[in-house]
Amino acid sequence: MIRQYQHIKILKAAILIGCFFVCGCHNNYQEVQDLAKKVAPVDKATQVESYLSQDGLVKAKLTAPLMIMMQGADTPKTEFPKSLHVDFYDTLQNVQSRLFAKYGLYYTNKRLVFLRDSVIVINVAGDTLRCEQLWWDQDKELIYTTVPVHIRKPDESIDGTGLTASQDFSHWTITNAKGPINVPDSTLPSN
Repeated sequence: MIRQYQHIKILKAAILIGCFFVCGCHNNYQEVQDLAKKVAPVDKATQVESYLSQDGLVKAKLTAPLMIMMQGADTPKTEFPKSLHVDFYDTLQNVQSRLFAKYGLYYTNKRLVFLRDSVIVINVAGDTLRCEQLWWDQDKELIYTTVPVHIRKPDESIDGTGLTASQDFSHWTITNAKGPINVPDSTLPSN
């Protein structure tokens, strides 16, 4: 009888421990899947100062309070969520133009930069471009947009619905330009 009582105790203990294993092994399928996913590495840097050089010459200097580099499965990106400033240089290392924006996104493999929110470009002649979005193609050394643009020169003001320009903003073309434009006398036909 004592032996039978011990077997019942052991059986109850085994059932109780088995219940713990059955209840304790319940996992949420989505949580397990999320753990198995690879997380792309993200690097952050503050008070960034970066230089773009080509053929041993500095072409541009970028400064930004925050830079986030994302290495994903698709195109690696570098984000500037808190503004950026770029100075473009000529071959003698003189500043030819300056660019400001509240937000920037650089597509590393494509060498394209997307800028938005209060984008401003100023060249050495004093021409100032203002728009809300702008693309910078580093390979073609062009900046362009299809949104409304406002260009202020020392002696005139021109608005339009798009723009293509050299990256140093020394030459530019506005789409659907409007506003008074000064034309030099030498370009007028003679009578």
